[in-house]
Formats: sequence, structure tokens, C-alpha cells
Amino acid sequence: MAEPEPGTRMAPGGPSIHEDDFAARMLPPREQWPQMRYDTLPGLAAIPDRVNCGAALLDRGAEKFGDRPACLYRHHVWTYADLKRHADRLAHVLVDDLGVRPGNRVLIRGGNTPMFVACWFAVMKAGAVAVATMPLLRWRELAYMVDRAEITVALCDRRLADEMARAEAESRHLKHVRHYAGDMSGADELEAAAAGKPAHFTAVDTAADDVCLIAFTSGTTGQPKGCMHFHRDVLAINATFADEVLKPRPDDIFTGSPPIAFTFGLGALVTFPMSAGAATLFNEQFTPESTLQAIQDYGVTTLFTAPTAYRLMTPMAADHDLSSLRQCVSAGETLPAPVWQGWHDATGMRTIDGLGSTEMLHIFVAESPANMQPGATGRPIPGFEAKVVDDDGNDCPPGTVGHLAVRGPTGVRYMDNPERQAAYAKAGWNHTGDSYMVGEDGYFRYAARTDDMIISAGYNISGPEVEAILLTHPAVSECAVIGAPDPERGQVVKAFVVLRSGHEAGDGTRKALQDHVKAEIAPYKYPRAVEFVAELPKTQTGKVQRFQLRKGEETR
Repeated sequence: MAEPEPGTRMAPGGPSIHEDDFAARMLPPREQWPQMRYDTLPGLAAIPDRVNCGAALLDRGAEKFGDRPACLYRHHVWTYADLKRHADRLAHVLVDDLGVRPGNRVLIRGGNTPMFVACWFAVMKAGAVAVATMPLLRWRELAYMVDRAEITVALCDRRLADEMARAEAESRHLKHVRHYAGDMSGADELEAAAAGKPAHFTAVDTAADDVCLIAFTSGTTGQPKGCMHFHRDVLAINATFADEVLKPRPDDIFTGSPPIAFTFGLGALVTFPMSAGAATLFNEQFTPESTLQAIQDYGVTTLFTAPTAYRLMTPMAADHDLSSLRQCVSAGETLPAPVWQGWHDATGMRTIDGLGSTEMLHIFVAESPANMQPGATGRPIPGFEAKVVDDDGNDCPPGTVGHLAVRGPTGVRYMDNPERQAAYAKAGWNHTGDSYMVGEDGYFRYAARTDDMIISAGYNISGPEVEAILLTHPAVSECAVIGAPDPERGQVVKAFVVLRSGHEAGDGTRKALQDHVKAEIAPYKYPRAVEFVAELPKTQTGKVQRFQLRKGEETR
């Protein structure tokens, strides 16, 4: 490769097109990155050094699948050609009217709608950096992200304007907010501006290793952290999980609960279906009832959601025609064996339990439906390696619980956070914070998040293992298990339980649950404390915030 001109900034894969070098400056030093390889699969090796993921996905999709449906929303249908026209006009608004230049950060705020997707592709094609956010975030959270990423432009669903306005007033950087009609009920200011723009926009010639998105973590362990990903990374998750495990087809219809604002939803509902010319049904009001009805009404084939949703849908499944389903994927939290089995018994589906992270962009441990084992996450998907190590980084023997380490074509790059970078990336491997064991068969089995491992009177107890047993009791709707401080044992196992309707909180139910756990697993693991609660603290994506429960116990 020829030497760059003096003063040219280099992305790892070639000269950067970014005029605004903020993203390059916020990346950790190259020597602090985990090892990443792009030669392990043909799809990875085929990603060129200069590529814009927006053009690679959307322009190719419009050329190859132009008249096929891409986005289904209420009574609206956008084809691939429609989506490209909307995105290209929005890209002109960003560049021509708002002065967005390659490398600038653009915040997108909204729910799972076709307009959100069009805005995301517009940012990609303009060579800018997308910072996607969810509807449930409030102004303080928005202002934190805006100032952390020095964002000057935001595209916001009009229905969410109030919190955005407060964030704009409090922010030191935000200068331009444009609103769109997320519910597609008419044309707001962003659509009006786009209407007069050309229907074609030539994507900026970005390097594959130019930053294209900053994804903030969901905050399960405290303040969200910005994770920086490249155009190459977006295409890499298609070449790994989508191509090697999911194998989408043009006649597929995807739907699911994960917000597109999080990377799980970005892959599940945008990049994976688009890689095959499939359609996505966007459903902002994702409830068990609405999901089952949508599967029946639209012939949904591919479902992405969290373990809680599968558990809640299971007793209702028999009342709906779910014969169109051919693939189900669970992620966000481990999928307990009782939940997996219940959904299988109700639908015949062998659900894929995917392990991924915002830091890694998407799923890296899973298994094909035919080879799924209830209670096991699976094996490293093609393109990734994984192992279990002890506190000193040595490989653990099979059957021993240790720390999960993984590497592949994606990896952690925290935005201006050297302390977190050093904790996550060690000796070329990503340390995800999960405790796992790997069996002689090569299947990885979840033990706990590292901070969910309970040490009581010298015993190591997995909180999720106790949760899985509690969930098999007919009185339990939801539960979370943590270690509560105890002067004698160090910690005791404490269960927070949401009861099903018709069951009363009290000493009788408490003892019944404790006896149930003792009868199913080693008695020392039973919850010595059981607290009945109306609901569990959760993130906007539905993950239980066990750290909030731990904080409450420590305060007591």
C-alpha cells in the first residue's frame, strides 16, 4: 500500500475520510485493543478496506431487492427502493442543510420505526457517526451522551420532543434538533426538508475502519459506556452470526423486541434481514399478546426477544397460529432451561440462546437450532474463539467455572475510557464479565455475571442457577437472585420474587419456594432470604438490574 500523504490520518485499514477527527482521538491506543482477525471466514475476508456499510447494505439491497418489502409498520409498507429514497434524501438534509461532515456525531432518538432506520442509513451514507438512543431515556441520560460524544445534530421522533428539548437546553454541544413523524402520520419538519432533496445520495467513501457508530451500553452495571464500532464491524456481524448461524432467506419476515438503538436490535431487525432481502415487521408496542398476534397475522418467520418474553408468551401460544415461525433467538440474558423447554413444548421451536455484548457489537457464542442443548449457550460461532480462564488468565479445565474470554473480527474499543478498556481487553482477548464453564463436548454453559457469583460460607453459588429453579415453581412469575451481605456467612443467597396472580406473599409461600430449591439442587444453594416484590428493576431493554438490588442490600 502506498504511503499516505503527510498529515493524513490513518484508520487501521487505510486513510480515514473523517474531516472531524473526534472519533479517532477517542479510540484507545492500538496496542490496547484485543486481537481481531478477518481471515477466518470468506465473508470476513471479502470486506474491502474501503467500504461504507450503509451503501453496502442499503444500495445493494435496493439494487438487488428493490421491489421487495423491507419495512412493515402498521399499514405502511416500504420496499428496499423506498427505504433508499428516504435515506438518501435525509442524507442530503444532514449534509446540505445541517452541515454534517464525515466524522461528526449525529444522535438518533426514536422507537423501532421505518423512519428510525432511514435516519440511521442516512447517517452512515453521510460518513457521520450514529449515536442511537431509545424512547425511554430521559433528558439527563440524553444530555450525558450528547456531551460525552460532543454531538451537535439530533434527529428525534416528534412524540419524544419534550425530553429532547430539555437535553438540548442543558447540553453544551447540541445545536440542531430536527423532528420526524415516527408514527408516519404525516410529514414533520425533517420529512418536509427531505421532500425537496434529490432521491439519490452518493455514499461517502469511508475506510472500513472508520468509526460509524458509538453504542452506549445499557447501564446494567452503572453509568453507560460508549463503545466504538467501524463500518467493517457492521458487515462482520452479518458474515458471522447471520451467515453462519441464522442463515436468513428472502422470504423471511423478522420481528422482535430489541430496540434498534441497541446493537442487538440493529443486527436482529436491520442488518441481518437486509443481508438476505427479507422484511422486518416493526412493532413499537411489543407485548406478549401483540407479538403472538403479529406472528399469526403477518406470517413472521424469525423472532428476536428476551427470555422474559418467551416465558410470558408460552402459556398463550396455543391460542395463536404460530406455524410460520422457523427461527427464534433469545439474548440479553441467559435463557434458563425451563423457559427454553416450555417454549419448545408449546411451539416446537428450538430457540437459539445467543451470547453477545455491546462491546463486541453482537452475538459471538450460540448454536444452530438443531444442535441446541437446553441450559447451554452453545459454542463459539464461526469467526470467533472463546475460552474459560482463571483469575491469572490460565485456561480452566473442562467443567470448571471461570471467566469467559473471546476474540474474533469484532472487539472492545471504549470511547476515552482507558480504565474500562484495560479491564475488558487483556492479552488480546475480550473479557466479557461473564462466568462460564465449558464441557468436554465444547458447549459453554453460563454460570453468572462475574458480579452475580455469590460466595456464601465458602461456597460459590450461581445466582442464575437458583433463579432457573425458582422459575419452575408455579407461584413464581419473575425472580432475581443476588448475594446479600451477612456478618456470619459473608453473603447469603437472597431471592426477589414476583408472584403469579392467585398466590399470596407470606411465610408459607416463602418456605415452599425454599423447599423447592432444596429439593432440586444442592441444599446449600437455597435462598435463605426471600423478598416478595411487585416488580424487578430493569433497563429499557428488559434486563434485570441486579446491581440495583445489591446496592439496596448494601445500604440496608
